[in-house]
Amino acid sequence: MRWLVDGMNVIGTRPDGWWKDRHAAMVRLVDLLERWVAAEGDDLCVVFEHKPSPPIRSTLIEVAHAPRARADSADDEILRRIAADAQPATIRVVTSDRWLADAARAAGASVMGSESFRAQLDGQAGT
Repeated sequence: MRWLVDGMNVIGTRPDGWWKDRHAAMVRLVDLLERWVAAEGDDLCVVFEHKPSPPIRSTLIEVAHAPRARADSADDEILRRIAADAQPATIRVVTSDRWLADAARAAGASVMGSESFRAQLDGQAGT
């Protein structure tokens, strides 16, 4: 399975004060995703609406961003990646956006809700 994760949707599932320091929240999510991928072995790309500054790097997952930061631009980037893929049926999108979920399914990908995915991440991390 290959995963495309709407990063801010997953971050937003926990009201833990993430909005006070979005970059730190992004770093924490990447750390959780790295641990999850290390255990599961799947390919994963997390997509943010803007380029993290300072950059967030990973050797286990792809940390991506939309070409132009604006509302819903991560969603557009996720759809662009699905459309460009020769095997969209092998992609699972993680989002809480209904229209992105519908568009991803229409393009051939499967979808998991952000809440359900976050529960998996938290379960793996023991939190």
